[in-house]
Amino acid sequence: MADGTGRAAVAIAGSSGLIGSALTSALRAADHRVLRIVRRAPSSADEVFWNPDTGEFDSDALRGVDAVVNLCGVGVGDKRWSGAFKQSLRDSRIGPTEVLSNAVVAAGVPALVNASAVGFYGDTRSRVVDEASPAGDGFLAGLCVDWEAATETAQRAGTRVVLLRTGLVLSPAGGMLSRIKPLFSLGLGARLGNGKQYMPWISLEDDVRALLFAIGHDDIAGPVNMTGPAPVTNAEFTAALGRAVNRPTALMVPGFVLRTALGEFADEGLLGGQRAIPAALERAGFEFHHNTIREALAYVTAPKDT
Repeated sequence: MADGTGRAAVAIAGSSGLIGSALTSALRAADHRVLRIVRRAPSSADEVFWNPDTGEFDSDALRGVDAVVNLCGVGVGDKRWSGAFKQSLRDSRIGPTEVLSNAVVAAGVPALVNASAVGFYGDTRSRVVDEASPAGDGFLAGLCVDWEAATETAQRAGTRVVLLRTGLVLSPAGGMLSRIKPLFSLGLGARLGNGKQYMPWISLEDDVRALLFAIGHDDIAGPVNMTGPAPVTNAEFTAALGRAVNRPTALMVPGFVLRTALGEFADEGLLGGQRAIPAALERAGFEFHHNTIREALAYVTAPKDT
């Protein structure tokens, strides 16, 4: 999916987020051409304007592009789950995906790599799930089902569509870990509820590497769990992060406190989880740099050069 020089042209929606920024940097470092799809007036030749709320997008801008990567979506934990915020979670995902799906078909782009999430599986408790497992119950599961269905136009047209069911992305800077690491560093790290819920994690480095792998391998299509090979429980994650920052983690936040503070999101986003494994990536031959939570946390908590 590249020209004779090995370079590819990739268009990215959501390029300013945690994953999008890292993916953009990795593609450019490998001498690939990146087209950033932005909601403001373009400020350079490598940007193209769109308005997903109105469906405004010039599909001609995608001519010659090898793949479109869609990483759009308001963060599910950004606000308390009111009815209006839940609608914004849907609107920020489903409509933009439909716009890009149509544009990909109109421009003849060979591949659409589209964000989704492990929330697709609902709360799996201790049951292991892979890409062949069915959708679960709850708001997040329904959101992911509809999000993935928004790529239907591209799928029907024969476009290679990859559905990225991403877990908790562990980054040295930004993301959820940047919010909780200071608490752990102060000895205030705590398991959530009984701590038995699974947390399917992946390091940002491996997430970007897996994205590049999916973009470049024409045999990868359909759902792909973007998770490390060894999901852990919340209690195991809490203990591992405490060890990584050399602080105790004897505390526990009761479920009722989380529900009082965060409402519905507490049950689906914090007290439930998915024991999801990356079967599709492993079948395709992808090799993780960080296979265990200990390796991933060592990577994200290591002192950075200044």
